Amino acid sequence: MALNIVIMAAGKGTRMKSATPKVLHKLAGRSLLAHVLKSCEPLHAAARIVITGHGAELVEAAVAADIGTAAQAAGGIGFVRQMPQLGTGHAIQQAVPALVGEGTTLILNGDVPLIETATAKALIDACAGHALVLLTVDLFDPSGYGRILRDPDDDGVLAIVEHKDATPEQRLIHEGYSGMMAAPTAALKRWVGQLSNNNAQGEYYLTDIVAMAVAEGLPVLGIKASSETEVLGVNDPVQLAQLERAFQAAQAEDLMHAGMRLADPARFDLRGTLTHGQDVEIDVNCVFEGEVELGDGVRIGANCVIRNAKIAAGARIHEFSHIDGEKPGGASVGAGALIGPFARLRPGAQLGADVHIGNFVEVKNSTLAKGAKANHLAYLGDATVGERVNYGAGAITANYDGANKHRTTIGDDVHVGSNCVLVAPVTLGKGATIGGGSTITKDVNPGDLAVARGKQVALTGWIRPAKKR
Repeated sequence: MALNIVIMAAGKGTRMKSATPKVLHKLAGRSLLAHVLKSCEPLHAAARIVITGHGAELVEAAVAADIGTAAQAAGGIGFVRQMPQLGTGHAIQQAVPALVGEGTTLILNGDVPLIETATAKALIDACAGHALVLLTVDLFDPSGYGRILRDPDDDGVLAIVEHKDATPEQRLIHEGYSGMMAAPTAALKRWVGQLSNNNAQGEYYLTDIVAMAVAEGLPVLGIKASSETEVLGVNDPVQLAQLERAFQAAQAEDLMHAGMRLADPARFDLRGTLTHGQDVEIDVNCVFEGEVELGDGVRIGANCVIRNAKIAAGARIHEFSHIDGEKPGGASVGAGALIGPFARLRPGAQLGADVHIGNFVEVKNSTLAKGAKANHLAYLGDATVGERVNYGAGAITANYDGANKHRTTIGDDVHVGSNCVLVAPVTLGKGATIGGGSTITKDVNPGDLAVARGKQVALTGWIRPAKKR
């Protein structure tokens, strides 16, 4: 049977007080809608349909960017627009022409980001093309949620009663409707065609199909979500922040169960994927983005940001360091290396074993071989650095001529003195020494000493100018 997945993402999100469509606000570095789409990927739907409305162009462009142009061209995700927005039932009415087959249609909300794949699959399996299945949740405080009324004999769902319409007795029910469901596609098309907007809001409510299914004698089931967090939506910045912390807490707990040591799980942020070996320690206020890999025994100091990087076993990233590979694997740190504090590794930084990068050192698009050191106040851009090189404080590679980048090659065992400028393209041969304060514009042969600086002059008896009174 064909599976359709419909994601409702047309709302404005007035309470967000933002020009950004609500479903594009970020949770753990990824848009709310992207979280939902990611959960759907393993379900292998025949059609995935996103209903857009407010900020439709922005939402559609963001989805296309997330899944890639090639995947979208191959028919990855379809869009339908709901203009104007006249309720949830009206939204599904717009999607009806795009539904395929006679199987099951799963309906999810684009602003409920933490729906789990297993839960979505449970809805699909229970529907099996012949039952209406609602995702419900037991809530400590169900205020504002529609209450689920069940048949006392077979526990089937009889109706959903909106909070404002519920009797005092019905308000004592703690099982609420999440807004997500799975329905037989053929029946769904028929039901939404019969919806009426004869109500105070003048809107078409998708929940009205429950009564239609009951009247037709179709099974109406309720499956409970595994946790309240899984079905929490985002309506304002406060809820977004609360959900962020809940999500981060869950990720931190999973990592600690897997053996990672976190100094304080409440001060940890993972905005991507993090794989790790044994005995990894992470101090407070660290942020991990993109794809990050940490080897055995890696230690990360407080207040570090690491994005798209591989850190090999035994490396130490000291406090306040920033590593950004830009793309997966775009930066790497070798085994036993020492980085920081206050170091910056940019895209293309590839550091070998036992490399030292100290405070206020920046490395971009450069490789440093085993044991090379740049311990303070230096810049290495577009450089190839050999083993055991000592790169002095204040030294820089002048790699940009105003139009093009050029490369600097530094051989094994080279010593670069403090406050040197290496004007690329230039090569320093193995074992060469560069005198402090030199500006090097020509290649230096292996083993040579190169000094390029003005002659020191001392004037005896010189008197410093004094202020006129």
